[in-house]
Amino acid sequence: MIEDSETIDEFLARHASDVEEAIRKAAAAEIMPRWRQLAAHEVDQKNGPHDLVTDADRKAELYLTEALPALLPGSVVVGEEAVHANPASYEAIRGDAPVWIVDPVDGTRQFVHGEPGFCTLVALALDGVVRASWTYAPALDRLAVAIRGRGATLDGEPLHAGSPEPGRDLDVATSHPDYTTEEQKAALLGLWTEGVAPRPCGSAGLEYLAVARGRLDAVAFSWEAAWDHAAGLLLVEESGGAHLTLADEPFRITGGNTLPFTAARDAATARRVRGLLSGGA
Repeated sequence: MIEDSETIDEFLARHASDVEEAIRKAAAAEIMPRWRQLAAHEVDQKNGPHDLVTDADRKAELYLTEALPALLPGSVVVGEEAVHANPASYEAIRGDAPVWIVDPVDGTRQFVHGEPGFCTLVALALDGVVRASWTYAPALDRLAVAIRGRGATLDGEPLHAGSPEPGRDLDVATSHPDYTTEEQKAALLGLWTEGVAPRPCGSAGLEYLAVARGRLDAVAFSWEAAWDHAAGLLLVEESGGAHLTLADEPFRITGGNTLPFTAARDAATARRVRGLLSGGA
């Protein structure tokens, strides 16, 4: 078991590229051969018609569940599909061991429809803090990596989120209405105002990447599942951005956040969006 953050830093210095290789191999073996080739029996619903799972999700997660702990003995995996099967396994995020947080196919709906807007998300966390993350879009062959305190890159080039252009409407990607409570819908309606251009989000991981690249000003999300947010939040942070919940605190992957929350290109934009979500409070 990892005992201190320095050991995690040493691990990442030696093995970050091995993590990347494992993710690429999982996608090559289990995801891309099924893209635009899915049979009807390879697609199931979990909690409704907008919440899909495929054989690619399941098999890619199994691949990574074997490969990642082999790189870091004593670590554990919290994967979206394993948690769906056994919700208690989510508690490992709050444990003492290093935890790999895995979304094998983020944007499953896009994947099922044969669109390229999906990605594999992997984050490595310890004591509730995300230390590194990988966002891989296999259909586009693009890889973003963030390591806490060492910045973020896309295909090896540094990422800088920058700040929105003054006077221009803020582009904000938001939660799909099907995944919000009535109270959260009311909060998100605060974005439908002059100076803001909201739209429904696609793959959360790719929306975070767009913020980190400065191509999207902010996201506003209403759910906590760590596999959707851990990788992207670190990517935004290490690109110069910020994130805030309605309680005016950074989002915690361990849960208990006041929702909705926002992640934005810079701290000023995060505060602005958070204010709109809370009715200007």
